[in-house]
Amino acid sequence: MTRFLLSLPIFFFVVLIGILVLLTLETKEGRDPSIVPSALIGKKAPKIDLPAISDNIPGGFNREDLLGRVTVVNVFASWCAPCLIEHKQIEQLTKNGIPVYAINHHDKVTDVSLWLKKNGNPYEAIGFDPDGRASIEWGVSGVPETYIINAKGFITYKQSGPITKSVLKKKILPELEKAKK
Repeated sequence: MTRFLLSLPIFFFVVLIGILVLLTLETKEGRDPSIVPSALIGKKAPKIDLPAISDNIPGGFNREDLLGRVTVVNVFASWCAPCLIEHKQIEQLTKNGIPVYAINHHDKVTDVSLWLKKNGNPYEAIGFDPDGRASIEWGVSGVPETYIINAKGFITYKQSGPITKSVLKKKILPELEKAKK
C-alpha cells in the first residue's frame, strides 16, 4: 500500500504532462502546425500600395490589382530558406494561370534582386516591404505565408509555412477552386 501511495503523485504528474502536450499540439483545425488561424479570413484584403523593388523588376501593386479574379499573395524574403523550398510550387501556380503577387518582406534590394536573378521571378508583381509595415497589416507572423484572394478581394485562405508539393495538391489547389465559386 505504501508503494502505491508513493507512486500516485508520479502517475498524476505523467498524466498531467501528457494532457498538456496534447493540448499544445491541438489546433482548431486539427494537429497540423502549418495551420495558423487568421483574423483576416473572410475579410477584405488589407489596403496595400507597395512600390517596386527596382526598375528592372516588375512590381509594385495595390489592393485594386487583386480584384476581378482569384489571386494569390505570397510573402517571401531572400534570406528565408523555406521560401526557396516553395519557389517551384509558386512557379507551378503561375504556369497554371494563377496570378501570384508577392510581398517582399524585410529584405534588401541587392539581396532580393540577386535571389530573383538566380531562382527566377514567377510573380506577376512584387511589392517591396523593407520595413514590414504592409506585412503587419496582413497579419504576417513569419515567412513564407501565402494568401488566396477571391475575385471580390476577400481573403479565403492562409497558408503559413512553405508550399510543398503535398500542400499544393492537398490544400492550395482545392482552396483556389473554392475561391472561384
